[in-house]
Amino acid sequence: MGASAPPGESARGNGGAAATRATTAYALRGLHGQVVDALGHRIVAGELSAGQTFDLVALERDLDVSRTVLREALKVLAAKGLVDARPKRGTFVRPRADWNLFDPDVLRWEFAAGPSRLFAALAEVRGIVEPATARLAADRRTDADLRALDAAFETMASADDAGDARAVVEADIAFHRSLAHASHNELLLPIQEVVLVGLRARDVVVHASRSPTSRGLRLHAAVIDAVRAQDADRAEAEMRALLAIAVRDSERAAD
Repeated sequence: MGASAPPGESARGNGGAAATRATTAYALRGLHGQVVDALGHRIVAGELSAGQTFDLVALERDLDVSRTVLREALKVLAAKGLVDARPKRGTFVRPRADWNLFDPDVLRWEFAAGPSRLFAALAEVRGIVEPATARLAADRRTDADLRALDAAFETMASADDAGDARAVVEADIAFHRSLAHASHNELLLPIQEVVLVGLRARDVVVHASRSPTSRGLRLHAAVIDAVRAQDADRAEAEMRALLAIAVRDSERAAD
């Protein structure tokens, strides 16, 4: 059975899912990006199963796009490990084991399909990456790094006081990104960006139902204080304590 979009969903239509969905960077990149986003969501959500062959004619009709746009979108998905093409077989969905889960778009689609599926994996990766990041930041931070961390924390605290969950999420992302920059390790930065994709999705779920606890805010401040004091051991310990709170909040949000 060929894979196609549900009837009525047009990448060009104002009411189409691809036109309105903005959970990934690709959704903001015009018609080509909307098709990538629409198909990526459907594959990751399981609407298009592994091994299923695409009916390109049906997809052209349902998405209201040209064959050229569709093929370019499928090339992008192939680069992400979601689809493949074979002579006489056509283009088909690859097994989940082949997907590039380090790709930011694939991660976003994963969390959109069901955030709790990757919460545990995210917590494990954060437990490896972020304490080490805090330690490096304590050793290498500059005055500019401290200003960025302070600004992120102040924004987070103000947003929490105002009950602005979205601003809290963005400030938390800014805090962790600033900490990664303070490590001054250029290879760590892209790893942290992958973590931040998951962190954003996790924060949206967690902060939709509760604001940061006073202890959570204190621990963010404690990490900054340790980095400021260039106390690497304390920075690592405070980050581990902060991550423990994050795991607890994720578990509560998933219940």
